Amino acid sequence: MHPFHFKQFTIQHSQSGHKVGTDGVLLGAWNSLETKPISILDIGAGTGLISLIMAQRSAVEQIDAIEIDPDAYEECVLNFENSKWRDRLFCYHGDIKDFADEPDLKYDLIISNPPFFEGGQQTKVSNRELARQQISLSYEELLASVQKLLSENGEFSVVIPHTDFDKFVSIAEAFKLIPYRITHVKGNAKSEIKRSLIQFSFQSKPLKLNELIIEKARHDFTEAYKNLVKDFYLRV
Repeated sequence: MHPFHFKQFTIQHSQSGHKVGTDGVLLGAWNSLETKPISILDIGAGTGLISLIMAQRSAVEQIDAIEIDPDAYEECVLNFENSKWRDRLFCYHGDIKDFADEPDLKYDLIISNPPFFEGGQQTKVSNRELARQQISLSYEELLASVQKLLSENGEFSVVIPHTDFDKFVSIAEAFKLIPYRITHVKGNAKSEIKRSLIQFSFQSKPLKLNELIIEKARHDFTEAYKNLVKDFYLRV
């Protein structure tokens, strides 16, 4: 598989189960940096796409990523090393549940494009299936880790299938995480909502709710989508 070239970095993704896709770019571009985080953690980093977008968008000096799959981890490290922000990016190979048990480890911003499609057999699945199923990391485990690792005034951003929206928000609230910024994503004006981008905080804030439509017609992108991703894609 050929590398995916963005305006300021390149992603190698031939081995990782998480290929370059719209979800990761949307989350990285959409996530608010208004709180000016000092430290960022990317959970389930895959190829490191979201971390690299964060490095491009900010001057944050500590951007950590964690990835459990060995092939994805190797590609993430390679992509970090080949970027101009290599000194600010670091990828850990391991399980977020173990990582979250480290004492006094806190982040101002945590971002995750978590595995989808809960259930399924854990054996005899490809890396892509593993990356897209909740067999290595459930929503409960993800949110429990976020609660441990997020600083008091920190924020957590995630992209999930819209069909999981109510469930995910309910679980998050059990971990004291309150949604305050929500964007529902549709492929076109007539299609159903496909994804939900959600930003959480431990603090109660006024809710900001909107909708993003990606295309007016096939390969004819809306201005809202183009404005969101124009700093990253070579062509949009």
